[in-house]
Amino acid sequence: MLNHVTRSMLASTTRSPLIHSPSMTNPLPTPGQRVSGIPFPDAYALPGKPDDAAGSASHDASRQTQFVLGGDLRFFAEGMNLQLQLLNDSSHSRYRTHVYAAVVSTWSRAYAAMADACLLVTRGSYASVPNLVRSACELIAVEYQVKQEEFGEYVGWLMSHLQPDEERKAFDAGMGHFFAGTTIAADSELRVVYRAASDLGRPNFGATLILTGPESNNARLAYAFDDRAFHCAWAEIELGWLLRLCERQLAVAAHMRDVFNVTEETHAAVATYARRVQETLDNPSRARLEEIDDDNMKRWLIHNFRRQPSAAPKKWLL
Repeated sequence: MLNHVTRSMLASTTRSPLIHSPSMTNPLPTPGQRVSGIPFPDAYALPGKPDDAAGSASHDASRQTQFVLGGDLRFFAEGMNLQLQLLNDSSHSRYRTHVYAAVVSTWSRAYAAMADACLLVTRGSYASVPNLVRSACELIAVEYQVKQEEFGEYVGWLMSHLQPDEERKAFDAGMGHFFAGTTIAADSELRVVYRAASDLGRPNFGATLILTGPESNNARLAYAFDDRAFHCAWAEIELGWLLRLCERQLAVAAHMRDVFNVTEETHAAVATYARRVQETLDNPSRARLEEIDDDNMKRWLIHNFRRQPSAAPKKWLL
């Protein structure tokens, strides 16, 4: 679940949404749109083998990821399917409220981003994963914040848009700008993934070097163009991010019992999953990014960095 720090910080935050949160004296108006059933997959399946056109490097990355990190992949699939189970338990029409629509529509984007990121990890496309992870962090945070704090923003968007624009002969959806920075800042587990993925996803020189030229050193720059070769450390780091995102997503949904049908069995499964994720990520031999303070500057210390599992682990400082 979102930790006590998150809840206390959110409780103390005051913002001015477009339409204020409901109260006894100022209830939210009811939007006119009905909420249709939201279809979802029956099950999540891990990425299969690359097709013949993918190239030898991607084929090798797929094989080695399955061999070296098969446990992580299966664990990720378990978390993705647990999400679908929760959606299935809440698919009855009585759960189709506007809050449900706001949360599940955003959850859908987070789920797709996680699935796509896992596919890219298994193909050795490590440099493309951070931006998907960053997006998933933002989407999961929005689910929590729009429901718990600022549902009036969603209602205000619905009531101000979704109608024809006669002047432009278009249907006006409106952008509905929303960013859940408060939730990201307050949740320590989500924040560290978000900051790391953001720093690595942007065109920073050090990030570009370590993603596209991890064999570089003080004597030579060893960049590679569109490198898809297996890299144990990047696979561990990025699959670790995805496990954390699954855990955070499940925590957000499982604690919305007024929105979803969260059975005691599902709640217990979510709690068990969270404990196992923490145990997995706490493994000292795993490659990971540690946020450190270097002369009042936030930096990243990368532990156990190596291309092959048998190679000597190194540290990098970004």
